[in-house]
Amino acid sequence: MTSADPLHILLTQPRCSLGVFVPAGLHPVTAERRHLDQLAQAGADLFEVGLATEDAFLDGPVIQAAYHRALRSGNVLDAAVRAVEHAAGLRPTVVMTYWEPVRRHGPEHLARLFADVGAAGVMVVDLPAHQAARWHDTARDAGLRTPRLIPRTTPDTSLPAAVADASGWLYAPASTAPTGYRGPLDIPALTDFTQRLRATSPLPVVSGVGISTPALATRVAPLVDAVVIGTPVIRALITDPGQAPDLTTAFAQALRSTPLTENRA
Repeated sequence: MTSADPLHILLTQPRCSLGVFVPAGLHPVTAERRHLDQLAQAGADLFEVGLATEDAFLDGPVIQAAYHRALRSGNVLDAAVRAVEHAAGLRPTVVMTYWEPVRRHGPEHLARLFADVGAAGVMVVDLPAHQAARWHDTARDAGLRTPRLIPRTTPDTSLPAAVADASGWLYAPASTAPTGYRGPLDIPALTDFTQRLRATSPLPVVSGVGISTPALATRVAPLVDAVVIGTPVIRALITDPGQAPDLTTAFAQALRSTPLTENRA
């Protein structure tokens, strides 16, 4: 990662950034582009674009329903490429996917497709250990970052291997539940985990999963370099798209009012 990389610049500035996760293909192309424009204007600093898959086992019912809706609409890979191309023209954009679509379409083909339309990286949330080296080499050759999701249960002795070859950021889930969790967060446990990650790697740390309200975002923000929201915005995009920008603004304002006392500690 170079110092001129927009993703690196964003994640190393002296405030917590806001990422917004949007599953590709949820709406027709014109509407999807309009929604991305509105979310960027409302305060999204970066986008995560989800490539729909049938078995999104780390996700809760809202994101799974969004993926299934996208799958019914047609070619989800084409939809994701179009969404990434538009999103990347607005903000740094990282593709979120499971290994199954990467395997099915071919790592080299998928990496080149997304690199060619401006993606900053691709994060494979369930990257198999035996495929990690191949994937990282493939993505690096295409000029893509490879953020890694690190489970909180990862022991200290396994962290160096878990973060090896990661680039862009390390993803520290705020909850151990599936996406869409709306309960309380164990902030002391998340604090300990982010400190462990920072002691192991110089990469920025990003958190999502269970950051369901602006108030929770305020509590997580001092610990990380970016907070990612997904389910609250997707629920609005499914039921009442006009509410999605207002929700994004509320989260953005919460982050920007948070003192950075622990960030990158």
